[in-house]
Amino acid sequence: MSVLSKEVHISKIDEGGITTPKGFSAVGVHTGVKRKRNDLGAIFSDVPCSAAAVYTLNKMQAAPLKVTQESIQKEGKIQALVVNSGNANACTGQKGLEDAYKMRQLSAVHFGIEDHLVAVTSTGVIGEFLQMDKIEKGITQLVPSSTKEAAYAFNQAILTTDTIQKHTCYQTSIDGECVSIGGVAKGSGMIHPNMATMLSFITTDANIEPDILQSALSSITNKTFNRITVDGDTSTNDMVVVMASGLANNQPLTPSHPDWDAFYQALEAACEDLSKLIARDGEGASKLIEVQVNGAKNDEEAGKIAKQIVGSDLVKSAVYGTDANWGRIICAIGYSECDINPDTIDIGIGPIKTLESSSPLAFSEEEATAYMKENDTVIISVDLHVGEGFGKAWGCDLTYEYVRINAGYRT
Repeated sequence: MSVLSKEVHISKIDEGGITTPKGFSAVGVHTGVKRKRNDLGAIFSDVPCSAAAVYTLNKMQAAPLKVTQESIQKEGKIQALVVNSGNANACTGQKGLEDAYKMRQLSAVHFGIEDHLVAVTSTGVIGEFLQMDKIEKGITQLVPSSTKEAAYAFNQAILTTDTIQKHTCYQTSIDGECVSIGGVAKGSGMIHPNMATMLSFITTDANIEPDILQSALSSITNKTFNRITVDGDTSTNDMVVVMASGLANNQPLTPSHPDWDAFYQALEAACEDLSKLIARDGEGASKLIEVQVNGAKNDEEAGKIAKQIVGSDLVKSAVYGTDANWGRIICAIGYSECDINPDTIDIGIGPIKTLESSSPLAFSEEEATAYMKENDTVIISVDLHVGEGFGKAWGCDLTYEYVRINAGYRT
């Protein structure tokens, strides 16, 4: 356990996850939709939870998203979340919608709760109908538990081309009570700002009303999940859901609560962790790229420029080739359509300054290559010197392996 902020006493719990907050359990099972790995999972709460969610901006939204939106809009609460992988149930017409509703209804019966307290989602191949015989049988096998192993089994059940499990957990003190926030995610390809082929599910035992939770999640998403890119594609199934059980027994959280900053920063830290794990695990990736932009007109423009840089195929290719080509970085800044002064830009690659006041600096190409080769994370820093705005974005390098994976995705 390591303390990240003395001011608000946020601690990262290395062995924690979605079952760490009070009241939560999870499960993952293999139904046969996928050949070997778990492909159906659930998160369950002992009590109905305040719920908040953000969804893909792709206009071709998959059927499960529509059903989940309906569930959450009913009264801002859910108690169970059921997800399958291997099939996205997207672009499947009326039958796909009926299957999503059936998945919700079967899960509600299995867990003994009302239909609208169940959220459902799917991930995998687009345009194929769910194998409902396997899904239905699998739902009857969902027996959640609060163990670490159960949380890992759920994590495996949501993966597609991911190579690693993605989870995180933080704790903080609110009204003298220990509040936990656990998160899990999947995502490796079709990742782009404004969500991705990513699913992320976050649990917390904080006491917070749905509308306040929704506001916090929307704000944090703009600084985390909406700041990652792998390949410029935005999927049909992207979703982030937060469930808050309230079992920590703190006073209801609002922005005026004296411990609001602790909760907000812990939630943001969890979302940033998951975002970086998704970017790091980009299909075929060998490096995480983090872009830090200072001195922009405002935070919004800083974030936009950071996303432009990290999303550039030329920048991504240069990182893969360990080529400190700052020209590709300044080019991306130039077409960002943000307010800049072409004569005041500084650029650094790791500890190596390559540009100052838009003029090239003499630097060791060998040292720059060594930095990019020896580090799993390549940091690109930019200072525009036109304002006080700051923003970050994350992505990965572009490798030959990305093409191989996606050329044979359905085979």
